[in-house]
Amino acid sequence: MEGDADLSRVAALVGDPTRTRILLALGDGRALPAGVLANEAGVAPSTISQHLSNLVAGGLLRVEPYGRNRYFRLAGPAVAYALEALAQLAPAVPVRSLRDGTRAEALRRARSCYDHLAGRLGVALMAAFLKQGLIEGGDGLFHPEAALCDRLAVAGRDSGYRLTAKGASVFTGFGIDLAGPHARPVVRYCVDWTEQQHHLSGWLGAALLERLLAMDWLRRAQRGRVVHLTDDGRHGLQRAFGVELQVMSQ
Repeated sequence: MEGDADLSRVAALVGDPTRTRILLALGDGRALPAGVLANEAGVAPSTISQHLSNLVAGGLLRVEPYGRNRYFRLAGPAVAYALEALAQLAPAVPVRSLRDGTRAEALRRARSCYDHLAGRLGVALMAAFLKQGLIEGGDGLFHPEAALCDRLAVAGRDSGYRLTAKGASVFTGFGIDLAGPHARPVVRYCVDWTEQQHHLSGWLGAALLERLLAMDWLRRAQRGRVVHLTDDGRHGLQRAFGVELQVMSQ
């Protein structure tokens, strides 16, 4: 028999500032080598190994060998969901420079949340999908006071979003192959930690982000989770999904 979940073990891992920066650096779902993660975390390469070992042993990271090199990535979507939920409770890091302010604004505008799109752009897309009738089953808003929906303990599961027949046709026409079995639900959602509204996750959310990057409508920043909307993407998203441009540019 096993007892209750040992939250203190996970909390101790996440509670270290260096390890938190490592986890956030991997929040876009990519795999990175130890040297890059040392730079992201602001520590010397000689000190990063123990932090990475602790995160792997704690089940938050996994290692992928490539030749003589080792790359690290989040152990799975559950880790990203946990980080996003914690971000809703955490105070904001103080902005002490123009660079910090620019980065903070970029994160809020558009970023990846593990393998799907978040921030104002992600929320705007979710709202557009609901307005256009591509997805149904909720209103896209976070209702913390409701007893039976949007409980953080089961975030992404209680609002019953569904892909409509119209949505299947539109997304297929957009170049997303919906055929075949999927290892996880097609439509899920996250409560966006900056906007406190829903953004699309699940299999469809991941496929959409991959498609937008392949079309060069979005481009990843060189570092971190930020993604940038290109001019083609700005006009294309308005044509394809009726996204309100002022929402994306605020």
